[in-house]
Amino acid sequence: MNIPADLKYTKDHEWIRIEGDTAVVGITDFAQGELGDIVFVDIKSEGQPLDREAVFGTVEAVKTVSDLFMPVSGTIVEVNPALASNAAMVNSDPYGEGWMVRVKLSDAAQASDLLTADAYQALVGG
Repeated sequence: MNIPADLKYTKDHEWIRIEGDTAVVGITDFAQGELGDIVFVDIKSEGQPLDREAVFGTVEAVKTVSDLFMPVSGTIVEVNPALASNAAMVNSDPYGEGWMVRVKLSDAAQASDLLTADAYQALVGG
């Protein structure tokens, strides 16, 4: 299981990479593995300010649909356009091409409350 050390994580299995006053968000390798083959990502919250832990979309796998939760407060400024035609990128490259949204941060300090790679690994038992 891949858990990059340079990212922060949520207990709900999202990852976040802070890039100045914006951040990139996706789901973890563990999450995509648990979900199985991802067939659709539905994110209609672009342009909306959202609080930390608010649902920003859903990810649909062959057998289930799961909510996606904001790791920090902010406004979604971009949804990964490639996922519309190839949601399986979340399975094949969850930390790269399978990213989900880019967020303009409301409060970057919230990221300090998130899990480190070691803490996330302990959470999922990896």
